[in-house]
Amino acid sequence: MSPVRALLLGALSLTCAAPAADAQRGAGSTRIAQVTVQQRLIIRIPRLPVGRAPLSAGAAPLPPIRWIEKKTDKCVPVVNLAAATITTRDSVDLLLNGGKRLRARFDDDCPAIDFYSGFYVKMPRDGKVCADRDSIRSRSGGECRIESFRALVPAR
Repeated sequence: MSPVRALLLGALSLTCAAPAADAQRGAGSTRIAQVTVQQRLIIRIPRLPVGRAPLSAGAAPLPPIRWIEKKTDKCVPVVNLAAATITTRDSVDLLLNGGKRLRARFDDDCPAIDFYSGFYVKMPRDGKVCADRDSIRSRSGGECRIESFRALVPAR
């Protein structure tokens, strides 16, 4: 049983037991119970190294992929975030489950270099990280607001 469920069941049993206890003490007494449950969830996004590994130990390294930015949605579900890479000074590339990539752009006063050891995203109520609303936090305590998302597709 989850801790939240156990807490709620305990509070419910106190509330349900109150009328029986009130009947023994007398009709004039009233017992009130209140439970407030707060939950804060922070997701850690690991950083992947830049570059591509060769296919085998003796093979030559693969050439780097050149990415083209395209328009995309303003929000991405947090559960789709798998990892991140840092390729430019003012953005972080997000790798999504399923292989897609997004670039999260920051404003000029927020260098992406602070996120080299990974970063955290606070879980929004709607379960989505959105540009012009949400921020990412570095492990050292810095915070950058996401200005925009751009889809990344390989250049042909």
